[in-house]
Amino acid sequence: MSSIDWKNTEAALWRSYNKSLRAVRRRDPIRLDDLLGIQAQKQKVVQNTERFLAGQPCNHVLLWGSRGTGKSSIVKALLNEYAPQGLRLIQVDKDELAALPEIVDDIRERSQRFIVYCDDLSFDEGEHGYKHLKTVMEGSIELPPENVRIYASSNRRHLLPEYSRDNLQSKVIDGELHLGDAIEERISLADRFGLSVSFHPISEQGYFEMIDHLFPDVADRDALHMKARLFATQKGGRSGRTAQQFWNQFSER
Repeated sequence: MSSIDWKNTEAALWRSYNKSLRAVRRRDPIRLDDLLGIQAQKQKVVQNTERFLAGQPCNHVLLWGSRGTGKSSIVKALLNEYAPQGLRLIQVDKDELAALPEIVDDIRERSQRFIVYCDDLSFDEGEHGYKHLKTVMEGSIELPPENVRIYASSNRRHLLPEYSRDNLQSKVIDGELHLGDAIEERISLADRFGLSVSFHPISEQGYFEMIDHLFPDVADRDALHMKARLFATQKGGRSGRTAQQFWNQFSER
């Protein structure tokens, strides 16, 4: 694993082809104040992250819900906000989770506080990468590091696929519901994230607030909103991502 100067490097990506971390040189400049319509979600994640930086008890975080609603943007904005306070970010793809214990071993004694981020995390039937995730989150014969927390985003609340047949394994014994093995395994993985934050599709009004934030100098708001509404309809839904794509296409900068 190549050496990263964490005093001067704030983010890195794991690259499997040479089994090393690569420093990120051009970061997304998004700030927490840029994220509209998800104030409650931001508050929960910021509070947990500030506790982490202060060395207080805090949780691993699962950001789940609708696509394009700001899950990954929150993580990038956290780094921009708190990097001066020692926060560092390492992104590891789902297919590279086998390297997670090695990555954590390399940073567990450092003075910085690390968020290991897994974007779009989910597992299909038969995949076992989540076992490496469990090991890092809960430890084994060695306690998990105090300076590392896992933040993950997913469209699935429980990360694993859900099938109606799994419910057939559940039984009621002496008046108590005992879940089947498949359901227990699914819930046990999600339960390791002490903070689970849900994201939902935004309202049209919320979407227009994002558009207004991106186009502060446009005088004809009605025409702008009509154009943005048509764009969202063509995209198949309203979201922060749709608003950003609208700005990418129609801004004059």
